[in-house]
Amino acid sequence: MFGRTFGRVPEFMAELYVPRADETGAERLAGLVRAAAEELTREGTPVRFLRSIFVPDDETCFVLCEAPGVDAVYLTEKRASVRFARISEAVTPWAAEEARPWS
Repeated sequence: MFGRTFGRVPEFMAELYVPRADETGAERLAGLVRAAAEELTREGTPVRFLRSIFVPDDETCFVLCEAPGVDAVYLTEKRASVRFARISEAVTPWAAEEARPWS
């Protein structure tokens, strides 16, 4: 139902460990990932930081990016000097995309 659509850039969800007690950790780490994605894009590897979500009870920050492939996300991790616990391909359902006011 939510399979990849021709012409769309793949999305990837990366997970970062953030201690619950570190109130600014998720924001700081997401900022590093965003800056790294912007740098890589300027250098010719297109990576678009879409958003992050911090789940304090799970001590996890999820970062959603668009990239041509998982290798570009690994480059982003390296450039940001962060350690992703996991990277998974993700799919945004059409209804959610249509609800984006900035699209």
